Amino acid sequence: IHLNASLGVSFYPADGSTAMDLIQKAGIAMRHVKSNGGNGYRFFAQEMNARALAEMALSNDLRHALERDEMVLHYQTQVDTFSGEIVGVEALLRWQHHDLGLLMPKDFIGLAEENGLIVPIGDWVLHEACRQTKLWHDAGHSRLFVSVNVSALQFKQGNLAQTAMKAIGASGLEPRFVELELTESMIMSHFEQTQATLKTLKGFGVRFSIDDFGTGYSSLNYLKHFPIDKLQIDISFITDVATAPDNAAIVKAIIAMGHNLELKVIAEGVETEAQAGYLRTLHCDDMQGYYFSRPAPAQEIVALLGAHQPLRTGAEDERVLLLVDDEANVISALKRVLR
Repeated sequence: IHLNASLGVSFYPADGSTAMDLIQKAGIAMRHVKSNGGNGYRFFAQEMNARALAEMALSNDLRHALERDEMVLHYQTQVDTFSGEIVGVEALLRWQHHDLGLLMPKDFIGLAEENGLIVPIGDWVLHEACRQTKLWHDAGHSRLFVSVNVSALQFKQGNLAQTAMKAIGASGLEPRFVELELTESMIMSHFEQTQATLKTLKGFGVRFSIDDFGTGYSSLNYLKHFPIDKLQIDISFITDVATAPDNAAIVKAIIAMGHNLELKVIAEGVETEAQAGYLRTLHCDDMQGYYFSRPAPAQEIVALLGAHQPLRTGAEDERVLLLVDDEANVISALKRVLR
């Protein structure tokens, strides 16, 4: 048994005049140690107290955010690498706080996971994303799919299969246009439960993708045991893909492996033409990033869809030629083209 300790220290009378005050301040200092990896010590400082009080206030506000209708979704487009067509959107959560303005997930998701609110918030995200996508379908964009992140706590504690089917059914959206994003660590942590949940949803018609692929478990065993449809290459590999040989080799290997397993592959975090061009040479299926669009409210996505013109410069023919260029993968390439 290997033990370590996280210690928080407070002083009388500078940090408090009663035992309760001193213990509370020491506890705040100890949580700072734990949040930085543990196995250390910190002396209490007054700014810690201010931060703790701010987090407490934010946590209390978070409990009322849904009933106040403060949660909103922004969407980022996903495009076909060769045709340039917008094929889907990823739903991204934002909090329109009544005092602090628009908050990003990094500002409140940790709190939501700590107090269990991530489950009802995740349920709301599923319902809203499906509802909005059905509106886009009714407006004529009938092939657009929506991708939704699923948190680990939502997956373990929530009844994900029933929740997702209920959200999809209430919206009237066809299940095949819903893609749930999972992480490698999430699906491997509860193997049998994961298999049962994914099997149920797959039978319903939902699709699955692995988020941040390449940064989690080194074992690829789950790819043959779970009904995965797509791999999402993590942004850390894409940033220097056109200039760093190591990153390029990893990206190339992930794309080749995905295609050999008849999975689609999408690159996240594409910000430059150099990155996009290099990913085309590697036959990556889809791309997503600031190069195409930043996350935006639903009404701005409508404008993007309306103004978007897919490439009409022989790109479709180029895609076929590129896919079958490697003789060893002709059969799998043709399957992807026909699909």
